[in-house]
Amino acid sequence: MTLPAKDRAKLLATITKIEEHGLAEATRQQWVKHLEGEIWEIRSQFANNIQRACYFHAEHDHHIITHGFTKKTPHSEIRKAQTFYKLYKQEGRVHAPHQLRRPAG
Repeated sequence: MTLPAKDRAKLLATITKIEEHGLAEATRQQWVKHLEGEIWEIRSQFANNIQRACYFHAEHDHHIITHGFTKKTPHSEIRKAQTFYKLYKQEGRVHAPHQLRRPAG
């Protein structure tokens, strides 16, 4: 599922806060949450709309965001992220169908 541009921008704002403050603070602020195994989620809430993105730790201080969506995190989304994680571990890279990009400007 591809996030609409408006939701993507909100999620990117949360990612920027995580980059600025670090994962320890992001966990305290509940901007990130452990889901299962190696899979975590970024949680971005503005008004009644909640954007989420699954991610995992790659190496050093690098993390890979597998995909984003707007809703609670169903188990199917966790399984999708786990599939990307397994591909990364096998091949050293992820072939994600969509990339989360910062808006131009």
